[in-house]
Amino acid sequence: MHPALIAADIAAITMLVFGIFLPRHQRRELVVAYLTVNVGVLAVAATLGANSALSAGLGLGLFGVLSIIRLRSFELTQTEVAYYFAALALGLLAGLGASSALWIGIFMALLLGAIWIGDHPRFVKRTTSQVLILDRAHTDATSVRAHAERVLGGAIHEVTVIKTDLVNDTTQISVRYTPQSYADRTQSIQNVEVAS
Repeated sequence: MHPALIAADIAAITMLVFGIFLPRHQRRELVVAYLTVNVGVLAVAATLGANSALSAGLGLGLFGVLSIIRLRSFELTQTEVAYYFAALALGLLAGLGASSALWIGIFMALLLGAIWIGDHPRFVKRTTSQVLILDRAHTDATSVRAHAERVLGGAIHEVTVIKTDLVNDTTQISVRYTPQSYADRTQSIQNVEVAS
């Protein structure tokens, strides 16, 4: 394995974790996971790649197995799964080193560029998803949406009713919304109080 590939992987994972993920998401507990996954995959792929009898299919199989691992300790968002995928891909690109170092560098740059653009706050507004249990049994979509807007504030993009319990008078919903900033929410509450 060429030392330039190891250096390229270290530079790429550093940029991914400390240059893109951490400043945007502030999830420090995932930093060690991304770094460990990347270095681990790099080591395993380099070891497997050193044996010329092993085919590229084995590398793809390894990638497939590693990419379906689910961590059950907490829920991961689709964005966090994308970062896991990127960390895995960077390690495999450098570890297998089947192409020239130039092409591997280009693929790494494309991967970093894709995640930088795809997760950039200027291109995609930040939304949050929550599962809520409302203290009323709602039977129509309009009242569910209105209740969710009152509880959460912000712009509601999607509301899905999971369960309506008429006996206990509750409704369980899944909501995707853009949260208001604290200042905007305080101002809208004051406007409601003044109007009342």
